Amino acid sequence: MDKLISLLYEDSSLSVEELSAMLNESEEDIKKRIEEYKKSGVILGKKTFINWDKVENSGVTALIELKVTPQKETGFDEIAARISEFTEVDTVHLMAADNYDLLVTVRGKSIQDVAMFVSRRLATIDAVQSTATHFLLKRYKENGVELTDEEKDQRSMML
Repeated sequence: MDKLISLLYEDSSLSVEELSAMLNESEEDIKKRIEEYKKSGVILGKKTFINWDKVENSGVTALIELKVTPQKETGFDEIAARISEFTEVDTVHLMAADNYDLLVTVRGKSIQDVAMFVSRRLATIDAVQSTATHFLLKRYKENGVELTDEEKDQRSMML
C-alpha cells in the first residue's frame, strides 16, 4: 500500500508540509498525489474519529444483518443504495455470510428509536426478507484505534 495513503488513514490532520518531511518528497508532489487520489475517488473526504462511549447522551449504535432478495439487473446495489439514503444509517456493507447479505450500522437516540427504524423503515422494504439487530455495548477498538486506555493501563500494572 502507498505510504501516503497509510499516513492519511492514520491521521488525516497531517499537513502537506508534515507529509512531505515524513515521506522525503516535495510538498508539490504530495499535493499532486492527494489531488489525484481525490479525483480518482481513493480519498473521499476527511472525518474526525469520535469515541462515542465518552460523549454524554451520544445515543446507541446497532449492527443490523439484512437478508435481502437481490434485484434483477442490479443485484444488491439498488437495495444498498436505498438503505444508504436513510440518515440513521452510517455504513452499509455487502457480506459473504451464510445467514445475511448486508451489514448495516445504524445510530439512534435510544434502543427504541433504532428498533422503530428497523421495524418501520428497513423491514418494510420489499426486498428485505429478514433482519437481526445487535446493539453495541462497549467499543474496545475501532478503525485501528484502541479506545480503552484506562483498562489498558490497569492491565499493564497487573503484569
